[in-house]
Amino acid sequence: MDNGAECYRRYRNGDDAGLAEMIDEYGDGLIFYLNTYVHNLSVAEELAEDTFVRLATRKPTYVERSSFKTWLYAIARNLAIDWLRREKRRKTVSAEEWAETAADDSEIEQTVWCEERKRLLHQAMQGLKYEYRQVLWLCYFEELSSKEIAQVMKKSVNSVDHLLSRARRSLRTKLDKEDFLL
Repeated sequence: MDNGAECYRRYRNGDDAGLAEMIDEYGDGLIFYLNTYVHNLSVAEELAEDTFVRLATRKPTYVERSSFKTWLYAIARNLAIDWLRREKRRKTVSAEEWAETAADDSEIEQTVWCEERKRLLHQAMQGLKYEYRQVLWLCYFEELSSKEIAQVMKKSVNSVDHLLSRARRSLRTKLDKEDFLL
């Protein structure tokens, strides 16, 4: 029986000094071992403490299939894995990340708002005459010049300008009826 197993046996029999000896002998090594899992020294210290608390409160039976140190480290490893699972679900965010997220949220909100406006604009345009829809689409969404629109629609530049003016007026009237804000 190794020294850790002897200390643990004494603790289970009522000798509190056995637990203190285990902590002295295995505490630092356990912290460094746990740090390889969690990559945070303060969390590793807490998990090492939790490991010894588990031994103190639950007093699990040590079966001598492996060394005491291996058994102790296995308990600690399981606690570290549980902690990592909880953290993965919880996802902590630092103040800087939160500020960035808040900025991202306002950008997302702005993007959603713009997309909603586009959807409503497209919906309103569907109620216009085909020529009006076509000239507005080519002008605002395809960003073509009047000359280019005239070539696409096989009209004169002057006709396109008049058509664009009437299409804008018609769309404005439709949007005003629906209280649409641009």
